[in-house]
Amino acid sequence: MAEIIGVVERLWRYPVKSTGGELLDTVEVDGRGLAGDRLYAVRDGSGKLGSGKNTRRFRRMDGLLRLGSRLGARIDAPELIDPLGTPVADPTAFLRAYLEQDDVELAREDAVPHFDQLPVSVLTTATLDWVRAAVPTAVVDERRFRPNVLLRTPPGTPPFAEDAWFGREGTLGGGVRLAFVRASERCAMSGTAQPGLPHAPEILRAITRAHGTRLDALATVARPGRLRLGDALTLG
Repeated sequence: MAEIIGVVERLWRYPVKSTGGELLDTVEVDGRGLAGDRLYAVRDGSGKLGSGKNTRRFRRMDGLLRLGSRLGARIDAPELIDPLGTPVADPTAFLRAYLEQDDVELAREDAVPHFDQLPVSVLTTATLDWVRAAVPTAVVDERRFRPNVLLRTPPGTPPFAEDAWFGREGTLGGGVRLAFVRASERCAMSGTAQPGLPHAPEILRAITRAHGTRLDALATVARPGRLRLGDALTLG
């Protein structure tokens, strides 16, 4: 029998990777993930993508989290928002001045997905509440962890309940079906300053001690559909 786990409390899309996201009431989900999510990124001359860390694929570009991005109805026209909340007329020109790097540009995804790991991230309020309790001196909300779905779970749900979903599939209201695979491996971006959230490195330390840097549930899309606020997640 299907088990109801929780309901969708907030939906997030991040049109430009590593910038602030946009809250949605509803969104189409296709085989790639939420329509338009991380479809664009800041790319340098060597092809690396702007991030909060340096890896084979990513280049650390401090300040991206202080920017915002949104798509609205047009996926082919991303809007970059400056730290004061003003839309930018020429994103590439702005980024080169803002980052003081003359080899960067705003680029659409091509053959290689922009996702760090898997397309869809789901985080429960039970786990988020645990982080708040574990680090009472920090300002904590879900923006620290950049989920696509914040799932409101019933009282008494234990933290890291997402771990029990791995290897299973879940269905959300409008027919979207997700195949849960594993948790995200968290990095210093969890404590990086962004609008309304000051620098808080103690967040990553607490997660690492309790759960080995792992937090949320990552999934692939098993069946496309439409996702809405208030949709229930059921596990088969």
